[in-house]
Amino acid sequence: MKLLSLFRPLVISCFGALVLTACDSTPRERQEIVRQEARKLDTAANRAAAKLRVAGRRAARFDSVSRARTRQPLNETATATFTNQLLGRYAAIEQLTPTTVEPAFVQFMQQVRARHRQWTQRDWDYATAISRRLNAQFRAIRLDIKGRDELHIRALQTEFTALETRRDVKDLGEAVKQP
Repeated sequence: MKLLSLFRPLVISCFGALVLTACDSTPRERQEIVRQEARKLDTAANRAAAKLRVAGRRAARFDSVSRARTRQPLNETATATFTNQLLGRYAAIEQLTPTTVEPAFVQFMQQVRARHRQWTQRDWDYATAISRRLNAQFRAIRLDIKGRDELHIRALQTEFTALETRRDVKDLGEAVKQP
């Protein structure tokens, strides 16, 4: 209570100063000041809208290029090579068993972690195709997989998706920034 009584004169004098400042100008002067500030805000909004339009066009262009790329079929020879590089001895995905599927996912993610920084978007297309095949085999034999192995596989699937999404977001950000 004492603190409030100490600041009361200061609050009253500040409020009084605001009232006096408003009282020292005419309504027309205040109206002109408001118009000037509104013009500044309009200019800033127009600039921001122009930047958003440009960024939107670039994002749309990136999206159309990405869709065109994904519509192109993957080369079977390159797919086989990529599969061998990423899976090694587990490359025969359709032959994975409940005991070998978890080590196959581990091998796959070790290779993805080691190589993903150098990959192009097309390389990611190949890795995603391999991931889909692994996931399909996992679903086919899932009921025979130990619970702990299934949890580990789910974690590895999530990590792959996170790495792939991070790359997509990075590439989209770069596409939007480009002149």
